[in-house]
Amino acid sequence: MGETTVGVIGGTGLEEALGALGSGEVHEIETPFGRPSSPIVTTQVGGVRVALLKRHGPGHVLGPSEVPYRANIFALKALGVTHILASGAVGSLREDLAPRHLVIPDQIIDNTTRRAGTFFEGGVVAHVELANPFCPALRKILAMAAAGFPVRVHQGGTYVCMEGPQFSTRAESELHRSWGAALIGMTVMPEAKLAREAEICYALVALPTDYDCWRPHAAHVDQVQLIEEILGNVKAATQNALELVRRAVPAVAAQADKPCGCQSALKLAIWTDRTRIPAETKRRLWPLLGKYLEE
Repeated sequence: MGETTVGVIGGTGLEEALGALGSGEVHEIETPFGRPSSPIVTTQVGGVRVALLKRHGPGHVLGPSEVPYRANIFALKALGVTHILASGAVGSLREDLAPRHLVIPDQIIDNTTRRAGTFFEGGVVAHVELANPFCPALRKILAMAAAGFPVRVHQGGTYVCMEGPQFSTRAESELHRSWGAALIGMTVMPEAKLAREAEICYALVALPTDYDCWRPHAAHVDQVQLIEEILGNVKAATQNALELVRRAVPAVAAQADKPCGCQSALKLAIWTDRTRIPAETKRRLWPLLGKYLEE
């Protein structure tokens, strides 16, 4: 493998704090799927090349269903990104996953309905394996980076990705809990699916900000106080997530040469006869398909 480049996708809270990881070259990229959410900044963290992307755009102007997920992942791929450490604010569905803790989930339930979820269309069909939607190797690196961390970092748990932008009803929240889910959020899908299609290792640092609506709030807490509490939780969790990412990046580079199935996910996934793939589709998707189409 060539130079390791770690993509860091900042979600709510972290996206505006990404500058703390460093400043560097700004890339304005056009992709076959449009422009990404924000310019991508490449910098160095612990001697490792890192590409920073704000998922919701500068100033948080893109809602969860408006995020150009395909453009984001394609642009990171075009910049040579081999691994992605993403972040996202979530609601907790379990008592033990307290606000300001961090969670490294291992599973996803995709309840989104309005988002383009694949690169492969226009005459090419690919079915990637997604039994483990988060890269096990990256999750292990995050777990090791969490050793001795000042706040609790939970390992494992199922993330339910809802469409949004509205939050859950109480009935929905209770349903998600009955499924055994741990977290509710709005942005990890189709991001994780697309990373797998792009053969990029992907893991998430989830930032619980509250207990969703299944857990009643104290009667004496009004809406203004509640929002202030949630924003305080976001700020604290953001600093914790930044430090965890900072610790993890050098370890990602140190282990980048170890074989990982994420980085050959398309090897057996392309079902279309190569001779029947339209030339224009090959051209558009060459950064993803090229190594499997060369003679």
